Amino acid sequence: MLSVLLLSISCREQVVNPAPYGLPPDIFPDYNGVTVPATIAPMNFSMDGARLLDVTLIGDDGSTMHVRGPVAKFPARAWKKMLQANKGASIKFETYGLKDTTWYDYAPFRIYVSEDSIDYGIAYRLIAPSYEGMGKIGIYERDLSSYKEKELIGVDEVNGCINCHAFNQCDPSNLSLHVRGEYGATLIRKNAQIKAYATKTDSTVSPCVYPYWHPSGNYIAYSTNNTKQGFYQRMENILEVFDNESDIVVYDIRNNELISSPLIKGPQSWETFPAFSPDGRTLYFCTATPKPIPEGLAEIRYNLCSIAFDPETGRFGDKVDTLVLAEPKGQSISFPRPSFDGRFLMYTVSDFGNFSIWHNESNLKLLNLETMETNEMTGVNSDFDADSYHNWSSNSRWFVFGTRRDDQTHTRPYICHIDEKGMPGRPFLLPQENPRQYYDIMLRSYNIPEFVSRPVDLNHHKAWKLLKRGKKEQVKYKQLTVDE
Repeated sequence: MLSVLLLSISCREQVVNPAPYGLPPDIFPDYNGVTVPATIAPMNFSMDGARLLDVTLIGDDGSTMHVRGPVAKFPARAWKKMLQANKGASIKFETYGLKDTTWYDYAPFRIYVSEDSIDYGIAYRLIAPSYEGMGKIGIYERDLSSYKEKELIGVDEVNGCINCHAFNQCDPSNLSLHVRGEYGATLIRKNAQIKAYATKTDSTVSPCVYPYWHPSGNYIAYSTNNTKQGFYQRMENILEVFDNESDIVVYDIRNNELISSPLIKGPQSWETFPAFSPDGRTLYFCTATPKPIPEGLAEIRYNLCSIAFDPETGRFGDKVDTLVLAEPKGQSISFPRPSFDGRFLMYTVSDFGNFSIWHNESNLKLLNLETMETNEMTGVNSDFDADSYHNWSSNSRWFVFGTRRDDQTHTRPYICHIDEKGMPGRPFLLPQENPRQYYDIMLRSYNIPEFVSRPVDLNHHKAWKLLKRGKKEQVKYKQLTVDE
């Protein structure tokens, strides 16, 4: 009965004498001018105030598609066929909207279909947008070619906070995952074997967090942080997360041993957010001069640095190089992420501190590692809505990042194409079957989005048993000298 009624309304309310609007439609999500992969799920949209949409798609190859309804929903099979036929070209959207009793004829807009492929999906943590209460937390994965989402592991199973998930260059067979709380441990899976580790030692300030895999799979870089948080009363930002101290360590999986150097561990500076270069011979990180907390919090600014690393011997270089000196500019850097082709490094800047996901002013920047020039990413960043954590696809032609640009409260994942010259396109919100309805009722934020090249095969029952039994393998610590 419902389908017959909708068909009847659709046939009765034909587009008659539409009023020219002159501008593209104000749709949600805003897909006007975005560049997309040919395998992306149908990019359905709606328009606030319009009770009916009439949309025709026209591909550069001459193919067409027509849909009609309160939400523009594109059939999956026809959508994928049309995108494949227009790789390297574009698709024009001709849109009519019925508001009250008047049809409006909107200016056409286009999406551009890239010839660059994208990975199978993304993995992310879903968490309440405030740390006042943990609520429902879990690690999930999403198939980018459909709307299929799967929970990988949830807080209900481990009775604690789940965070710091990381894969080796998008390969889900290598996984590091940290759990805090009653069954706290670091879960590490290399290939098919998963183990639980106690990574706090007498020589480190905390368990290991903020992981980044070495491309060989033999090492994982971590930060150890004494982290605190506080809430603002009269500022644009709600929450501030900060460190009282932090160091960089590298976990040698083969020897079950943490290694470090006095150049990246010690009270003289605070180091955090490590990331290996794709060739595995450079370790990037952020470092700041310690200040008294809380009075000096607004003066803490992190610069982007690097140190050489020899994966054959597990030794560090004898000096730290500063790549971007942000402090004199009144800026602070966090989350350095090199592209996997080794040509670029993307990072986040904010006014101070290192937890930029809670800073509304935070933006992304792109460093060309060949020329050392910086792209301000003006077409990617929003004005004042926390554009922050980001990561690369395996072919370095896409990146995903979190932003609060839609409602200023919830962090949502946007995907953006970037060409071989490092020029980004216009980012687009992760598609949903009914995006307005979905995002209006989704009261959790997407945190730490990461591309995965295939579905994540995580046996959460086995992981839960490892944590529940408390059989954690204690890691060792070895302090290297600068000469070693």
